[in-house]
Amino acid sequence: MSSPVETPLRSEKALKHLRRRRAADTRFRVYGLVALGFALFSLVFLICAIAWKASSAVTYHVVKTDIVLEADRIVPDGNASPEEITRNIEGFYTLVRDDLFAEFANLEDTPAVRKDFSALIDRLAVLPLARRVAKNPTLIDQTVSIQVPVSDDVDLFLKRSSPRSIPFRLGQGAQISLGQGTDEMVLRHPALESVLSSLTALGSQQGAPSVLVIADSAVARLTDLQDQTAGFEILAGDLADFQGKPLKGLIVAVPESNRTISDLQIAWALALKSEGIIRRVPHTSLLTSTDSTYPELAGSLAAIVGSLLTMLVTGMVAIPMGIFAAIFLEEFAPKNRLTQLIEVNINNLAAVPSIVFGLLGATLLLGTFGLPRSAPLVGGLVLALLILPVVIIAARAALRAVPPSIRSGALAVGASRMQAVFHHVLPLAFPGMLTGAILGMARALGETAPLLLIGMVAFVAEVPSSTTDEATALPVLIYSWASNAERAWEPMTAAVIVILLALLVTMNVIVVMLRRKFERRW
Repeated sequence: MSSPVETPLRSEKALKHLRRRRAADTRFRVYGLVALGFALFSLVFLICAIAWKASSAVTYHVVKTDIVLEADRIVPDGNASPEEITRNIEGFYTLVRDDLFAEFANLEDTPAVRKDFSALIDRLAVLPLARRVAKNPTLIDQTVSIQVPVSDDVDLFLKRSSPRSIPFRLGQGAQISLGQGTDEMVLRHPALESVLSSLTALGSQQGAPSVLVIADSAVARLTDLQDQTAGFEILAGDLADFQGKPLKGLIVAVPESNRTISDLQIAWALALKSEGIIRRVPHTSLLTSTDSTYPELAGSLAAIVGSLLTMLVTGMVAIPMGIFAAIFLEEFAPKNRLTQLIEVNINNLAAVPSIVFGLLGATLLLGTFGLPRSAPLVGGLVLALLILPVVIIAARAALRAVPPSIRSGALAVGASRMQAVFHHVLPLAFPGMLTGAILGMARALGETAPLLLIGMVAFVAEVPSSTTDEATALPVLIYSWASNAERAWEPMTAAVIVILLALLVTMNVIVVMLRRKFERRW
């Protein structure tokens, strides 16, 4: 029997122990909330960063105008066959370029100027127009509406992505007069002091930034800024376009010698945009066009179709094979050393790096069996081997989750082992099996390394129509575009990442819907 002195001491120790337990529980909850908050923050940050980068690729700039399809340009030799019309890219290109060139009446027509003007549109941009006319030769000598993407350098500048430009506003009150030279003009305006301050704030670079002044569709360049005066050189339009008009401008921070678009090309692009010839439209070709070496012409349609065909092969091979293997191992296979060895190997295969399966596919499927390279058939088989252990493990876990009483009850009423499994156990385990199968498919959809080793990194300009056609996949397209040096590929790559994430989310939504539909509670 304890003494009266020991009883309060024991009670105090119990209270201290209880306080420590409660403090530990509180810390554990805090740690869990912090970990959950950090994970959610990282996920939201990642999604927002990708979406922000991809937002620039949602729209792009195109030339929208009406032109006459002159026969002497399109079919100079009189051969109006579809093949010859499609082959005559140069004829369509010069037709569009000269139509835009005619918008600048005061522009000097020299080979050097035409060469600079040609950089506004890439030659292959008129290929859809050539195919359209080839399908319908009656359009020759008719006036048609065209929509042709501008070059990636012009598109990036008009989006103010690259090179960086700083807008400013002069307003009215500008005075333009002749300078000391016969061809020199001088602009006087009090607001030029703030422009000079902005140039000073930019700091010294290898070359001076360009200062452009804009009045509607007329563009001029300022030189030799000094307090409230500056040299005035007209790039597009004439002097009358600036008289009495409110002026605004841009400071192009990168010197002209260090960028891929000149001041003259910027002036032409701004003038055409002011006249409504260059417009910003939704970038639907990102989903409807195939890959290209030009960012403004590239699309992901071939990669989307290639991914879907690859997933079709993967699902047709991995899902039924994995589910039936799981049913055999869990319900019918004898428990001996051989089945234990098989189970261990299945668990080990689930942790094998994906590139190993790519090496296996390249050696076995391409080298031994001679299957077509860069085909969805080969890619699907390799990815099926990759996710097969995942499907088997998930299916076995779903079978184990079914209560043993279901099996015992079926056998007690006279059902055979096969009937008990397929008529009673499998319907209850099906939602779990489906979840594991679709999650495995989602993992396969994002794999890149195995597809690179079987040749799916190849440039594919046509949409595949079968599982044996040459194709690529969305992860491979992301890798390919991200490897390009041009800055215009960055938003395009982010946009394809968004497309891939949309497919993954769609697959997970389908899993949730099917699970709710087939799930049974007991």
